[in-house]
This record gives sequence, C-alpha cells and structure tokens, in this order.
Amino acid sequence: MLKLNREGLRDVDAWKKAGIALPEFDLEKMESETNSDPQWVHFGTGNIFRAFPAVMQQKLLERGIVKTGIIAVKTYDWKTIDEMFAPFDNLSLVVIMEPDGRLDMKVVGSICTTLAGDPAHEAHWKRLNEIFRAPSLQMVSFTITEKGYSLRNISGEYSEEILEDMTHGPRKPQHAMSKAAALAYTRFKSGRLPFAFVSMDNCAHNGDRLKASLVEIAGHWETNGLVEKGFVAYLEDPSLVSFPWTMIDKITPRPSDRVRETLNSLGLGTGKTLETEKHSFIAPFVNAERAEYLVIEDSFPNGRPPLELAGTYFTDRETVDRVERMKVGTCLNPLHTSLAVFGCLLGYTLIADEMKDPALKKLVEKIGFEEGMPVVEDPGIISPREFIREVIEERLPNPNIPDSPQRIAMDTSQKVGIRFGGTIRAYRDRNGLDPSGLKYIPLVIAAWCRYLMGLDDRGNPMPLSPDPLLESLCPHLDGIRIGEPSTGEGRLRPILSNSGVFSLDLYDVGLGKKIEGYFSEMIEGPGAVRKTLDKHLS
Repeated sequence: MLKLNREGLRDVDAWKKAGIALPEFDLEKMESETNSDPQWVHFGTGNIFRAFPAVMQQKLLERGIVKTGIIAVKTYDWKTIDEMFAPFDNLSLVVIMEPDGRLDMKVVGSICTTLAGDPAHEAHWKRLNEIFRAPSLQMVSFTITEKGYSLRNISGEYSEEILEDMTHGPRKPQHAMSKAAALAYTRFKSGRLPFAFVSMDNCAHNGDRLKASLVEIAGHWETNGLVEKGFVAYLEDPSLVSFPWTMIDKITPRPSDRVRETLNSLGLGTGKTLETEKHSFIAPFVNAERAEYLVIEDSFPNGRPPLELAGTYFTDRETVDRVERMKVGTCLNPLHTSLAVFGCLLGYTLIADEMKDPALKKLVEKIGFEEGMPVVEDPGIISPREFIREVIEERLPNPNIPDSPQRIAMDTSQKVGIRFGGTIRAYRDRNGLDPSGLKYIPLVIAAWCRYLMGLDDRGNPMPLSPDPLLESLCPHLDGIRIGEPSTGEGRLRPILSNSGVFSLDLYDVGLGKKIEGYFSEMIEGPGAVRKTLDKHLS
C-alpha cells in the first residue's frame, strides 16, 4: 500500500515499481531553508498551481538551482487544509494524461507548507505576517480565478465583505484582496520592503487588475486613518512593489475517475474528491495535459526564482500583452467557448468527443485559422500558427483529458467580449477588413443566445453553468418557443447591443441582424441547432 506522505516516500522501490517518480531533493532541508528565508508565497492551492508553478519550482529544487519551496495560502475554504494537505504532508501527485493513454505520474513536494490566509486562524495568520516581514520574500503569486479580484457585486456596488473590510481596516480582513492588502501593509510597516505581486490568473492585464483592487482598498484605509500615510504610495512605487502582467495556459480539469481508478489499482488510496464552498473540485492528485505556457513580465524589485530554467518566458509587458491577446482572442479561448456552447446544446460531455464531430472541428478551425489569424499579433516568442495547430490537433482532441463543455461554459457572459470582441474590433479598425463579413464568430454568439434559453437541441430542459449575468440575460429570452421563430424577433437586441457584455454594440458593426438570423434558424424546431451548424459548416 503506497502512502502519500513523507513517511510513505521512504519506500522508494514500491513507488518505482508503480511507475511514480519521487522528488529528487531533500524535503526536510527544503522546508528548513524556506522557513528561515521564505522567497515565494502563493495564494490559491487549486489544480493549476499544483500541476504547473509547483512543478516548475520542483524542477529547480531537483537541479540544485534553488533551495526554497513555496508557501501556499488558502484564503477561502481553508478548512480543506486539514483534509487535502495536512494528511499528505503537503505532497501532491501530478498525473500528465498523454493523448495515447499513457499516464506520466510524479509526486510534487515543492510546497513547504499550506497556511490559512484568514485572521480567524490565528496561528496561521500570525505566521503569514512573519513571512511578509522577511526581507527575503521576493514574490507573492495568485491563482484565485478572475472573480477573486472583484470588489463589487453584479450591480456594481461593493460586496458586503468589502464594505466591512473598508470599515475595519487591515485588522480582520475577509475578502482575498483585503487579506493581500493587509499583508502588504505588514511589509510596508517593516521598512517598505520590496517584492512583486504576481497574478497568474487567466485574465488580460492581470497585474493591473490586482494592483487596482489593492490600491482601492488601501486608499480607503488611508483616507479613513486606518493605516499610516504613505501606504498607497508604497503600492504604487514599482521600484518597491511591482505588479507584472502574465499569461498562463494549461488545462487542469477536475479529478478524473480513470486516474483515480489507476492510482487505486497501484495501491495508492486517493480518498474522495472534495467540492469546496466555491464549487471547485480538489483531490490529493491533479490530472493535466502536457502542454503548458507561462509568460511573465520581468519586473521584480527584490529578485525572483530563475523560472526561465524551468520553461517560463520572461519578457517585457508589451510581449506579454501580445501573447495574451493571441491566446485569449484567437488561438485557444475562442475555440473553447465555441465548443462549450455548442457542446452543451448538442449533449456532449467531453471536449475531446466534440473534436470527433466534423462540423465542430471545422468550426474551430474556421474561427482560429480563417477569422482569427488575419488579426492576430505575433508575439515573437511563440508562433500563433504553431500554437493553434497544437490546440486543434493535439490538445483539444486528447481523449484522456476529462474536460467538459459544461465546465468551460461557466461565466461565459464574462468571456464573450474578450474572446470574440477583440477580433471584431480589429476587423472594424483595420483597413481592408469588415466585421460584417465574419461568419463563424457570429454563429457562436447566436448559439450562446440559444444556450441561454436553457433548452438543449431536442427542446429538453438543460441546466445552465454558473454565470453572474444569468438572472439579467435569461429573461430577455422568456416567451421564445422552439418551432415558432417569430417569437424570437427583436428579443436579442438588449443582449447584442450590450457593450458591457461584448465591449461594443454588435449592431453598430453589422453583426446584430446576422446573429438574429442564425438564432432564428436555431429555434425552427427540435434538432435545429445541429441543422444550422451543419448547414453553415458544409
């Protein structure tokens, strides 16, 4: 019986027989070095962190390039530390799922400790403040999802957590951003010590998003006398506190039953998959694809780990921005969203299965190569054409990645403006291009509107994935009936003209009526979504 803890790792032969690689560095020495001279704190202990940044740091530890590990912080759901980290001595099992079915398995031990980022856990909060006082601290990174940076609710007002945090100051923060601001204040009071706040979340200009939230909170605190004067200036001084932009890309879906069964057959009990209060799924193992990209603006006032030796691209801000736009606006995310909305409507539960559908495969090829490539900016460090080829031919068709259209369809209202709006604007603004000539991007937008009806292609009720704008968008589709296209006339205008969703009015660029036409075809009767898809992709 293999045991995923430090004592269990002593049975080296058993792990080798099972085909699972072990950390090739001294875990106890790493822990000692990290505790005495902490360099890297990371907020968010989810799948992408454990399968990507933590693995990169392990590579450096194994080569003797660095001596310290990562201090991981849970800002919410921190009671899961007792279920998913403490019993395994902060070890994780990372499983790379190859397209041919092979599983490349390794134990990752670069996480020194996992702390609750919450004043309610007094001992952990005290330790975190000690770490932020350490002159050795170089980087505080985040993978807390894009929503983690938002201070406001759907109506644009401060959330209840933020209102309380604004009132009480850094003493007992509740929101993730308030906690980060409070810890930065500890570092400010310790002599204005330098460091970098590094968002690794999948959103454009993520460093600016993080900075804006922290500065807004700090500004309220300073104005109300809850912190010392100069704290905001400290956060806004890039020679002391930097907020580099980054682009991260690696698919790490929820724990796979197939991987769990394989691990159990090897004698490694994996326990249960835990659904957190924030509706993420976590297990002692992480399954992921092989492909991975991390591009970071090289701005670190107190130095940084040499992650370029583990595959990270360090570059300037402009290049990060071009890579981000390449991925999010052309080469990956628009393809994902296209598969998500059509997949839900057509009853698919795996992205890989969708890629076996000739019409859907052709759809993403058309959106990427035909409509996106003419306006993509080549970042220089990564080839857009090679990137999208890898996405379409290797990554999306991987049958061993249990990624679902239902997962990807989450928060689509927050994504469509980014994933398609940039391309539409580029067509509008460049000579020789006309957005009204686009065919496949508007087809996907029409399918998303059809998806918002909550009915699949057969006309049966279909659960919608979580999205903060469902309550405001779905009522526009009330009363539209399958088999009666006339009931949809004029009903999409409030959605398609909403610049808050698409970052422009789709009628102004000649796409509103086209999308309405596609939508009308999709509600002609049961099976109309499939009929419309096949018609326009034939």
